[in-house]
Amino acid sequence: MKITNVLILLCVSITFYAWGTKENLAFSEYALFNGGYYTLITGLFVHGNSMHLVGNMIFLFVFGNILEDEVGAFNTALVFFTGGVLSFILSVPFYPGANMLGASAAIFSVMAALLLERSPGYSFRFLSPIGPLALLYFIFNIMAVENGAGGNVAYMSHVFGFVIGLFFGARWNKKWKESLVFTILLLAGYLLLYNYLKG
Repeated sequence: MKITNVLILLCVSITFYAWGTKENLAFSEYALFNGGYYTLITGLFVHGNSMHLVGNMIFLFVFGNILEDEVGAFNTALVFFTGGVLSFILSVPFYPGANMLGASAAIFSVMAALLLERSPGYSFRFLSPIGPLALLYFIFNIMAVENGAGGNVAYMSHVFGFVIGLFFGARWNKKWKESLVFTILLLAGYLLLYNYLKG
């Protein structure tokens, strides 16, 4: 079984376990400084509600499986856990006292790694909307941070996760700058096409 699908099964099973037992497996500043280091891992798998869980699993399935096909199971898991754990830790000053949970930041790391890992060229994989979609979601989260959007979404954690994933993608693809430029142009093309069809 692919590691991406294992991660999805863990997210679903641990989430349902947490819902059933009401055990607090979320990561928090308190847990970090009071011996609850395991929450750096359990917090990645627990989700707040069904919409949170389903949405994240769709993105993990799509982006995770594609990245795994390109760089293998170990590297995909490495990106997921590194991005998720470091994003939790780096987010503590921005969300003091808050419980943080969900695989969102880890998935943003996977998305960013895939964004830069793709070698530029006129292949179906590169021209697919996967790269532009990852870039669009990153831009959306940057705007959310700039506008002070709050609620139950840790937008800053997503930004951290994405930036961490970029380091992996750049390491795996020596032409990552070219890939990024082509992806930006591709995103612009998709947006122009969307506006044309809408109008």
